[in-house]
Amino acid sequence: MKAIAKLIHQSNMTYIPTNLPVKFFGLPDGKVYLLYARFCIVRPEKTDLEFVFAEHDEFFFDYDTEKLVPKTQTRYPVYSEMVDKPNPVYHILQVNRDVKTYSEAVALLNQKAMEMSPQSEAC
Repeated sequence: MKAIAKLIHQSNMTYIPTNLPVKFFGLPDGKVYLLYARFCIVRPEKTDLEFVFAEHDEFFFDYDTEKLVPKTQTRYPVYSEMVDKPNPVYHILQVNRDVKTYSEAVALLNQKAMEMSPQSEAC
């Protein structure tokens, strides 16, 4: 499968409330998506992982030029690391407990990206 979701930034130490890595992706719809795992308690004796898909509310992503664009005007240069900043504003779109690895989660994100990709509409 061709990778459609473009990785903007990946961080192991992050401001997102998780102790696990966070990946930031740009999709063809111009939005920035977060993908991260967090621990959840399924039963009192069992801890498991759930994967969270969220949308960043402070940035756009120019898919063609692969540039990160802040929604509010700034006089400073914009770097990809800026998506992971203190007090990030984002909203959770989906929490998935069926996905067990980051690879599976990225595949789901790529599937979503292919559905919104302009190339798929032309076929």
